[in-house]
Amino acid sequence: MVKIEVLKESDERMQLLLSGTDRSLANALRRSLISDTPKMAIDSVRFQLGTKEQDDETWETIGPLPDEMVAHRLAMVPVPTQHDRFHFQHECPNCSELVEDDRGCLECQMIYSCVVFGTEEGRWVTAGDLKHLGDESLEIPAQYKSIPLTKLLKGQMIEFYATAVMGRGRNHVKWSPVCGVSFTPRKIGVIKNKTKAKILWGMNLSITAKDFDKDGRMLDIDKVATLSLELHHVGEGTEASREFNDAIVLEDVPREFILDFETDGSMTPRVAFELASHDLAEKFGSLEEDLTAVL
Repeated sequence: MVKIEVLKESDERMQLLLSGTDRSLANALRRSLISDTPKMAIDSVRFQLGTKEQDDETWETIGPLPDEMVAHRLAMVPVPTQHDRFHFQHECPNCSELVEDDRGCLECQMIYSCVVFGTEEGRWVTAGDLKHLGDESLEIPAQYKSIPLTKLLKGQMIEFYATAVMGRGRNHVKWSPVCGVSFTPRKIGVIKNKTKAKILWGMNLSITAKDFDKDGRMLDIDKVATLSLELHHVGEGTEASREFNDAIVLEDVPREFILDFETDGSMTPRVAFELASHDLAEKFGSLEEDLTAVL
C-alpha cells in the first residue's frame, strides 16, 4: 500500500513523499492533478460597448488591448473554487436537462461584473476590480487582486460581465489548478571516500561532514537537495572533479518519490491533492470492475 507523508505545506505549495510505489502511480497522480481536478474559471465574457456620460465627461468603451486579449487574461485569474457548493453544468440538479446554451444558475456558475474608468495618468484594471454578484466570499482572493488586465487613459472605460463555470484541465488549461507539478526519485547522500570528501568540506559551503551519520549516509531530504546543488562545485567539468572522483554520490531510494506542486490560488494544495487522488481511485476502481467482468 502506498504511504504518503507531507514534507512541506503552505497556502500555495505542497511537497509529498510517496513510499511503496513506482513511477507509474507517481506520474498518474501528477497527470490527475493537472488534468482531472475540478476548478472554477471564467469561461465567457460579455463586453458592454458604447459611450457613457459621467461627471460631464464622455467615456467610450475602448482600450489598448482587444477584448479577446482581456478575456484571455480573465480566464487565467484564480477564481475561488468551492466544490461543495458548485456543480458541473452538465451535472447541475437545476440545469443538467437543459440545452447547453440555457444552462446556468446559482449552483453551477459565478458571475462577476467590472466597470472601470481611465484617468489622465493611466488607471490599471486588475483582478481586484471584479465584483461577484452575490456572496463576498467568492471575491478574488486579496493576494491576487493586483493581477493586471489592462490599462485605461482618460476618456476610456471598460464594462463587462464574466461568467465562471466548473471544468477540468484536460479540456482547457484555464481549468487546471496546479503548476510546476513534478516528481523525482528520493535520493540519499553516501560518502564513498572520506579523505577525498574533504575537498567539498574545504569549499566552506553549507554541507559538512557532520550532516552525515556514522555510516556516511545523509537521509534528510532538505539537506540532500542542498548537497545535490553543492556537488556541482566538484562535478564534471570542474578542476576539482579529477581529484574528488565521486567521493560523495547520490543514490536512489527504491520505491520512494517526492511529489512537488503549486496551485494557482483557486484552492489549497491539500484540496487539489485529495480531489486528484479521489478521481484516480475511482478510475482504478472502474477499471478493476471492467477487467473482472471481462475475465
